[in-house]
Amino acid sequence: MTEVRGRVRWVEGEQFIGRIEDDKCSVILGEGGISPMKLLLLSVAGCTAYDVVMILKKMRQPIEGLEVDIKGERREEHPRIYKRIHIHYRIYGNVDEDKARRAIELSQDKYCSASAHLKLSGAEVTYSYEIIPAAGEGIEAQDR
Repeated sequence: MTEVRGRVRWVEGEQFIGRIEDDKCSVILGEGGISPMKLLLLSVAGCTAYDVVMILKKMRQPIEGLEVDIKGERREEHPRIYKRIHIHYRIYGNVDEDKARRAIELSQDKYCSASAHLKLSGAEVTYSYEIIPAAGEGIEAQDR
């Protein structure tokens, strides 16, 4: 079992600073920073982006870049958890479409722990992707 420790410290007003032990950066929460729920959404995007790049590299695909756009819809009633999330992957390079789709599926179905947490809370997570070759037009795939 892996244990992770962190600390959030109230600065003043509605501002807090959070840090995970041994990490080199801190995050400002609340006033002047990012809300915890937006940070959660960004964590999902970062988690799946990392997975997809590592998987495509392992597949020896010529990935040149990746952008992940994410949007979430929250419930109106408390607790205001995410009920729907959509992730759009923009993959740059001459990457094989079947391998790109497989990398995304592996991230979403097996590796991305942040996404799994939201799915366990009942959020519907969907995704779409496009591949933008090194020199040419993008390949748009079906939404999932």
